[in-house]
Amino acid sequence: MLPVLIGRVAGVAVAALVTLMLHTQTATAYELDWTNFKQRFMEPDGRVTDRSQGDISHSEGQGFAMLLAVHYGDNAAFSRLWLWTQQHLQVRDDSLLAWRWQPQLGITDRNNASDGDLLVAWALLRAYEKWHSAEHLKASQKIARDIRGKLLRRTAHGLVLLPGVEGFDKPEGITINLSYWVFPALREIGRADPAPEWDELTRTGKTILQYAKFGRWGLPPDWLLLGEKVKPANGRPERFSYEAVRIPLYLLWGNQESEALLKSYRDFWGNFAGGRLMPAWTNFKDDSVDSYGASAGIHAIAQWVANFADPTQVRLANIDDQQGYYSAMLVLLSRMAIDERRGR
Repeated sequence: MLPVLIGRVAGVAVAALVTLMLHTQTATAYELDWTNFKQRFMEPDGRVTDRSQGDISHSEGQGFAMLLAVHYGDNAAFSRLWLWTQQHLQVRDDSLLAWRWQPQLGITDRNNASDGDLLVAWALLRAYEKWHSAEHLKASQKIARDIRGKLLRRTAHGLVLLPGVEGFDKPEGITINLSYWVFPALREIGRADPAPEWDELTRTGKTILQYAKFGRWGLPPDWLLLGEKVKPANGRPERFSYEAVRIPLYLLWGNQESEALLKSYRDFWGNFAGGRLMPAWTNFKDDSVDSYGASAGIHAIAQWVANFADPTQVRLANIDDQQGYYSAMLVLLSRMAIDERRGR
């Protein structure tokens, strides 16, 4: 009996060792992805570059990278990212961030982007909770309070988030971007700024998503006008595209998903399964799709949507040197979100 027992114990030990080795290998591969991202898209001073748009930097990119730095425990990178953001983007009369900075020109648009503000405030909160710097909490609180004070509007649809302080609240209606509803950030930011508006925004966003559906697949547009009618915003492409693809990621990351809310994305992306080229966007006017295909980042989100009931089935490829900033960022964010859903 003793040899059998010893054999069983040894078997369990071997299995545990294999599991640990696989987890370590995966963690190492993920850390290499973060290192790869920093080498390709982050300057030594902490500026994140979007090469597809002429090497500009924007508040969204700084916020995403700050979140990843906290996730990977990279305090040095976080400090550089936040310092550059403070010195170059936090230059308005409030605590919000100018959204766009260009090499040789500096700030080329002082208007803010509310998703960038929210991402940075969220990253600062997480940094405080990880590294216990009171300055990070104070900075998060200031941004969060200015978001509440300057960017929220009460409408017939509920409390909504303006994409920016200027240019989105007009006589014909309010233009919103539902991908700016970063649901996991809205869920957590109340720890820095206790206020009922954060939960209210979550409820409004989910409600609008139930009827902001257009085209063959019933998808939300990148930009939506809340006017006499709810429709794709004037003067912008009427399509589900590179911005709206983040909506299902945020729903899943924030534990706000449901079969009904994810159905349109599953139907759209599932229509191109089985080797067919999955498109990056669809136009609502004629249900046309692009011919060059979605990036690895969009594929990552689509894969999680397809397996939302069991994220352990999601297998995301590592980023490579051919991926652009946005695709690489979506892969890293998807992996980070899935890890958090798994409790890692």
